[in-house]
Amino acid sequence: MIRTACITLLLSASSTCFAQIGEPVARTGDEIVVCGRFFHTTAPVVTWLDPGGYDAYRVERRFVPWQDAGWAATKEQAGLDTPNRYNLRGKEYFSPDQIEQHRGGQWTLDELRDVVDQFVLHYDVCGVSRRCFQVLHDSRCLSVHFMVDIDGTIYQTLDLKERAWHGSTSNSRSVGVEIAHIGAYSAKSRDTLDQWYKKDADGRVRLTVPERIGRGIGGLGVRTPDFVGRPARNELVVGEVQGYQLYQYDFTPEQYDSLVKLTATLCKVFPKLACDYPKDSDGEVLPRKLEDAELRAFQGVLGHYHIQTNKTDPGPAMDWGRIIEGAQELLDAPTGG
Repeated sequence: MIRTACITLLLSASSTCFAQIGEPVARTGDEIVVCGRFFHTTAPVVTWLDPGGYDAYRVERRFVPWQDAGWAATKEQAGLDTPNRYNLRGKEYFSPDQIEQHRGGQWTLDELRDVVDQFVLHYDVCGVSRRCFQVLHDSRCLSVHFMVDIDGTIYQTLDLKERAWHGSTSNSRSVGVEIAHIGAYSAKSRDTLDQWYKKDADGRVRLTVPERIGRGIGGLGVRTPDFVGRPARNELVVGEVQGYQLYQYDFTPEQYDSLVKLTATLCKVFPKLACDYPKDSDGEVLPRKLEDAELRAFQGVLGHYHIQTNKTDPGPAMDWGRIIEGAQELLDAPTGG
């Protein structure tokens, strides 16, 4: 009987019969986690399950000495209100019986696909992902599903079935990503950019992380050794968001490459998530918060500033066309078979 079952599985292209008890199953290193299942992105991904990952499920603070990391010390020293930085997604969409099922983590992929229809882009105003997680998790009692570091490494901190706290009214229906970047500034405060960007002798702009960011537990934390980051466009970008003129350097080519692949993956996994962004009548990205009715109706990729009037991320330098057109190309590409 066992032999017959193995033959059947072999004929159906299954490798189950060749697995050994206790044998580890390795990831290839490009998968994200959705409802406990792995989905390929073709980009470098470090999950909370991996060495060097960032785990938003943990109660204790990540970047303080261990004796001060627990919830009792955190509550007293950091003043956080709750040990959790996330909660149950989609309570407004489901019956009491389904909510009880989801409380136990038993989401089906189809149920999650019915809920998720937005992908929210943020810049972290921290500069590197390690510092971003420190601020969100240790100090602000917030969370986000993904972080994209300056070298293009994608960090996933939670399964996408969880409701991360990153985008206010869109939290229940969205996936969020914090892109490592120091941000966009007005003319009065743009000198902040001088601390983060320098010009080489040949005039090329280079990302220079201030020394104060590189100190502390774990240091800078960028995964690529000796990484040298440069904005995708060498010139400073000037543009309007929420009616304010802002100055910003572009994101790195490595970040764009990973964002393209992550966006395509999410649009593939979640059919309601359109591969598009909010546009005006000329087809340009809307540089303002969506009206409430527009936001309720919108399904696709959007910025934090499309959700809240007091936000300007991901800023005027974000090349929306590069992300969406690149992701659409991946979605349209023929697959082997």
